[in-house]
Amino acid sequence: MLSLDQIKQFETEGYLVVPDILPSDTLAAVRAEYSTLLDGLYQVWFDAGLVSTAPDTLDFWGKLLSAYEAGVDYFQPMDISLPGDRIHVDTPFHIGPAVFDMLTAGPLLDVVEQLIGPELVSNPIQHVRIKPPAKKLDSDEIRPHIAATDWHQDRAVALEEADKTDMVTVWLAITDATVENGCLQVQPQTKNQDILPHCPRTQTGIVDGFINEASAIPLPVKAGGAVLFHPLTPHASLANVTDGFRWSFDIRFSATGQPTGRSHFPDFIARSRSNLASEMTDWLTCKVQWEDARARLAQAPHIDIHRWSSDAPYCA
Repeated sequence: MLSLDQIKQFETEGYLVVPDILPSDTLAAVRAEYSTLLDGLYQVWFDAGLVSTAPDTLDFWGKLLSAYEAGVDYFQPMDISLPGDRIHVDTPFHIGPAVFDMLTAGPLLDVVEQLIGPELVSNPIQHVRIKPPAKKLDSDEIRPHIAATDWHQDRAVALEEADKTDMVTVWLAITDATVENGCLQVQPQTKNQDILPHCPRTQTGIVDGFINEASAIPLPVKAGGAVLFHPLTPHASLANVTDGFRWSFDIRFSATGQPTGRSHFPDFIARSRSNLASEMTDWLTCKVQWEDARARLAQAPHIDIHRWSSDAPYCA
């Protein structure tokens, strides 16, 4: 649970580092689930000749690096959301029991409840981030889930429908996040913080001149800990200059009944103090919701999730 000082920091500065927020058994289960997932993916890629190194000679990290260097996309099959790009009937994603238990972990919901109230939706703006060493990245790599993330505010990368939504971003560390391997950095909120101008950059990012990077605060956190953000808090990630991967999840919670910013993606009630029966407790139900959304969206016109265009003010 959060102290009054921690709550005050979140309310005034817009961020908070919370160690050991994820139960150790949940953390171990997520790692095990993803190890099994990658074993299956890598075997398929090897059998198809897409990767050349035999799977029995590689550990989890070796398989990831082998796939990346071979040009095989490991990200989307391991992500916990559908992409912002065109969705097809076979677009892969991953929702499993360990992922669901992570999204609904009691200690995590306890903390979020202290910040935005007792009626909580698991917001569908959620991703896995497994980032290779920067020196291994392709020169044209721009995906924020793979490379360093530009300065942005989470309010600005959701659709306008959620501009008034009570929301908290929870950045969960699955491996230790250090300054060297690309932890997050933050510019604390100002007293009257608003949405800053964003433009299509490497990713959607805050326009030059609005962030003083020299005063940015790095936010290292041990595995099982989290960084919490108010949706208006400017933040970015550092580059991973180590020889290893950095693994995290970027998830969100919002107040029940308020727009999520991705209304075409499924959400679910993670906690309800007023109606316990409304809480989702079955991971398969969650998975089926995403499968149903995929089938629907594959047949529908593409919905653009980017609200800023190159001809917007400050961008042209």
